[in-house]
Amino acid sequence: MLTLRLLDGADRGRVYENLEPPITIGREEGNTIQLNDERVSRYHVKIQEDNEKLVLTDLESTNGTRVNGEDIQLCILRFGDLLTIGRSVLVFGSREEIAERLANLRKNGTPKNPTVDEKSELLEGENQGDPLDYELNWSDDADLQATLHLLEPPELPERLSPAQAAQLSELLEYLHIRVRNVLHSAHTNEDEEMVELEVRPWQDLIDFQARVGGYLRLISDPGKE
Repeated sequence: MLTLRLLDGADRGRVYENLEPPITIGREEGNTIQLNDERVSRYHVKIQEDNEKLVLTDLESTNGTRVNGEDIQLCILRFGDLLTIGRSVLVFGSREEIAERLANLRKNGTPKNPTVDEKSELLEGENQGDPLDYELNWSDDADLQATLHLLEPPELPERLSPAQAAQLSELLEYLHIRVRNVLHSAHTNEDEEMVELEVRPWQDLIDFQARVGGYLRLISDPGKE
């Protein structure tokens, strides 16, 4: 069973679960996933199972298909891969499947402090925690741990006025676009285990972090300049 989540595009936020291959994605009715995107072909891509691998095939689409920023005609899909189809961006796999892949990559590499056993005991002791949050934030970064409190994502503020809600929506949309631009510029290496970023988007990411830091400063003390 397959899971695909829409990160960007007119249908962003939609989640397609328990899909049984083969599946097709396109603009036309009759596809397993129908996208509301004029840059998507009538039948754009197909995902099928072959020898226990999931194979994505571009169906000679007009605007092509990109996986992790690379133009492809045929490729093996892995959990966490980003599919760009027209203006729509999808991530392949459920949160649990992506977390499992990251855990396997981590076990094959050099673990960071705290140790696997120490961090596992910590999470088990709390009896909570999202597996993907846990893997994405596998780090001994004290600032991160202090902010997220065992990696729990923050909740949106409640009882906002219409103007405040509009401002928050505008701010999140701006942050979303900046992150999207960096994601679109990233490329995987030949082994598809590392993601490479060029200097310009790297500097954009640094500027993005600085701007977010400025927002946090202004929110904590509106009188600061």
